[in-house]
Amino acid sequence: MTTHPDLLDIENSLLLVVDIQTKLVSVMPESNAEDMLENGARLIEAANLLNVPTLVTEQYPQGLGNTVDAISAKLNSDTSRLEKTGFSCFSAVGFQNKLESSTKKQIIIIGQEAHVCVLQTALELVQQGYQVHVVEDAVCSRKAENKFYALQRMQAQGVTISNFESVLFEWLKNSQHEHFPTIAGLLR
Repeated sequence: MTTHPDLLDIENSLLLVVDIQTKLVSVMPESNAEDMLENGARLIEAANLLNVPTLVTEQYPQGLGNTVDAISAKLNSDTSRLEKTGFSCFSAVGFQNKLESSTKKQIIIIGQEAHVCVLQTALELVQQGYQVHVVEDAVCSRKAENKFYALQRMQAQGVTISNFESVLFEWLKNSQHEHFPTIAGLLR
């Protein structure tokens, strides 16, 4: 059976966690930050279970803190963490090499802020030929309208706007998948 080329495949996916850091999270609208953290943690758990590699960036951690505990606790020992001062993840030393060595072409992005680091990274990924999926219920901005317009802008430039449940079910493909019961438990 053939599937649509824009559907996610665990063999071709990489989860990118952008700047989910303590000081940044603290200035986000509380309910949006909670959604980002909860849905992001679920995606990381599923990625670990399905052997989807995860890459984490931190924007100037000396000033903005490290990745929040709720996310760090879910990361496995194979997860690479890259520091950056530029807004696009491509500004992080080693980012381009990590992407290329992974050989994955579908990049699923969660993190903050949607209208700055997520947007700049997503557009540069598209420019380099990657298929980019931004998880709307796992990204955040300080202002709702900034997130709204960033998602519109990214979509207009070829980024797929998705949600965490769609990502999980696309990765599984079928309720007969051996990890379906565990991942279905992440939906509760």
